Amino acid sequence: MSSFKVLKTDSRSAARCGLLTTAHGEVETPAFMPVGTAGAVKGITPQQLRETGADIVLANTYHLLLRPGVETVEKLGGLHAFMAWDAPILTDSGGYQVFSLSPLTKIDDEGVEFASHIDGAKLYLNAKIAIEAQNRLGADIIMCLDECASSDVDDARLKTAVQRTIRWAKQCKEAHTNPEQLLFAIVQGGINPQLRGYCAGELVKLDFDGYAIGGLSVGEGHENMINTVRHTAPLLPQDRPRYLMGVGTCIDIIAAVKAGVDMFDCVLPTRNGRNAFAFTENGPLRLRNNAHINSVEPIDPGCDCYCCRNFCRGAIRHFFNSGEMLGPILLSLHNLSFYQKLMAKIRQALENDEFTDWAAEQLKMVIDKK
Repeated sequence: MSSFKVLKTDSRSAARCGLLTTAHGEVETPAFMPVGTAGAVKGITPQQLRETGADIVLANTYHLLLRPGVETVEKLGGLHAFMAWDAPILTDSGGYQVFSLSPLTKIDDEGVEFASHIDGAKLYLNAKIAIEAQNRLGADIIMCLDECASSDVDDARLKTAVQRTIRWAKQCKEAHTNPEQLLFAIVQGGINPQLRGYCAGELVKLDFDGYAIGGLSVGEGHENMINTVRHTAPLLPQDRPRYLMGVGTCIDIIAAVKAGVDMFDCVLPTRNGRNAFAFTENGPLRLRNNAHINSVEPIDPGCDCYCCRNFCRGAIRHFFNSGEMLGPILLSLHNLSFYQKLMAKIRQALENDEFTDWAAEQLKMVIDKK
C-alpha cells in the first residue's frame, strides 16, 4: 500500500503537492529525480547531489543487470550502499530500453531478449526476472516491466504493446515479494486516448502503490504529450503518486504538474550540462560561444549553487574548450540545482495557492524569449 498523502490541491487546476514516504525517507512532491542510470549521476558525488536539493534518484535495472550484475551489488551491500545514497531510490525495470535499444531486441508476449549494447551478450528479461532483480537490488520504488512503443507505430502494434504491458503488470505484482518496496505500474498507449483509458483502467483494478505514465517524450511532440497526460492523469487514483517518465523540459514539467502529475525524471540537466548548455532564469546559455570568453558573470546571478558561487562564465568556457572535466561537472551541478529550484518554486506556488498564475507567467516568459 502506497504511503502517499496529498497535502494540498490547486483551486484552479489538477495540480497538487504531497508527501511520499518510503523505507529510506520522505519525498516532497512534485519531485524531480536525477538519473543515475548505472548507479551514479554522471560526474556528481552523492553529497553534491544532496546539496542540489535532490531527495530521490533513479537507477536502471537493465544497465545494472549488465554491469556489475545483481549478485555483485548484493555483495557490495545493496543498491543504497553501492550508490552511497541513504535516501530514496527508484529503479526503472528496463522497459524503456525495449524502445531505445529496439534494434538489439527480440520481443514476444513472454518477455524480451536483448543483445547487450556493450558486447552483444544475450540478456533475457521478463516480468518475473525484472521484479526479482529489483527486489534484490533493494530500491525503495520499483517499476513493472512494460513495452514502450515508438510514436510512429500503428494502432494494432500499439494495442499489442498495451496488452503486453497489462499482462506483465499482473505477473510483476505476483512476483513482487518485498513489502518494503513500493511497486508502480506503467500506463502505455501512445497518444491514443482509448488505449490509454483501457490500459489505465486495467492497471487500476490491480491496485498498485503508484502509477506511471510511460511511452511519452518519444517523438510525439509537446502538445500531443501534454494532451495525453491531461487525458490519462485523471484516470489514476487520487491517493496514489503519479509519475511521468522521462520528461522533460521545464515547460513540460509545469504543464504536467498542472495536469496532476507528482514525479518526474529526465537526463536533460546532466546531458545538457555535459554539452556546455546551461539552464538559467533568463533562458539557456551555450558556454562554448565566444561571447563568454571574458565574462566574469556567473552562469546565473540569482543562483547560489556551487558553480555560480565560485566560477565565472569565462572560466567555464575555457574548461570546456580545453577538455577539462571540471566544465561538464560544474554545469551538471548548476542544471541539477536549477531543476530542484524549479520544483521548490512549484511546491511553494501550490502551497500559496498561486500556482495557476505562476505557471501562466512561466509559459509567457518562454514564448517571449522565442
